[in-house]
Amino acid sequence: MKRRKLGRTGLDISPIAFGGATITYTHKSANWDPRSEEGRRVVVGTLHHALDRGINYIDTSPLYGDGYSESMIGEVMKSRRKDCVLASKSWYELDKQGTIDSVHASLKRLNTDYIDVLQIHGRMYHQPDVDHILKEDGPLDGLRLMKEQGKIGHIGITSEEPWTLIPFLALPEVEVFQIAYNFIYQAAARHFLIEAEKVNAGVVTMRTMTSGIMQMQASYLAPEWQAAHDLYDVALKFVLSDSRVHAGIVGIRWKEEVERNLAVVEGWTPSVDIAKLPRLTFQVYQAEDSQ
Repeated sequence: MKRRKLGRTGLDISPIAFGGATITYTHKSANWDPRSEEGRRVVVGTLHHALDRGINYIDTSPLYGDGYSESMIGEVMKSRRKDCVLASKSWYELDKQGTIDSVHASLKRLNTDYIDVLQIHGRMYHQPDVDHILKEDGPLDGLRLMKEQGKIGHIGITSEEPWTLIPFLALPEVEVFQIAYNFIYQAAARHFLIEAEKVNAGVVTMRTMTSGIMQMQASYLAPEWQAAHDLYDVALKFVLSDSRVHAGIVGIRWKEEVERNLAVVEGWTPSVDIAKLPRLTFQVYQAEDSQ
């Protein structure tokens, strides 16, 4: 599996990122309880298997299972810390000291003395939110101090609405952006990704597999699609075919899911750069007319 540079951070990461949220969700229909002893054992085994197979970007947050995700990943970090690029988060509404305290708590749960990427964790940002993040003694100040002290390597930020992240692209110290971008939610291609490419920002996608929404809706509207081609395969290839995206976060619980996702990308080269495809009606007509 070919590694990709995470923008200007210089970090070499796998195009598939291990998402730490799913491993905390109880899934009764699949008889899945991560808080059981068996569930915890399975997660730890899956993480080791993912690292063995070359998936080296692990993304988590103290909000996932109220720290449970970090603690499970921390079990693996006791022996595998040098094998991965570790990313976690702190909530955007915290102040400077709250952010510092959050980072220290994450370090303890993760059994490490540094985190490669620490992201301000939010959903979307209105102007008062931007002002809070940037103010003196705000969360960004806290992350700057943590970086100065060597507790974190790079600063990032997350959002469900990518356009609200555009103001942060002007800040050189904010290097990694985690955005909602997938086959059915492509708004970022109209604005954020264009600007992110200009500053060589690191871009990682959340909701990579559309959170199963596309697959569920297609099962009602066009059930033959899934029979013709695995829609999870399509969703992953869409994101990884965009040259402005460096990794797609995928929820993985079992070893077979590691193999299923790797089967999509190993030996695969995108047939098209999604970034170069037309996004507006007149551009579509121009592309057709030029053929």
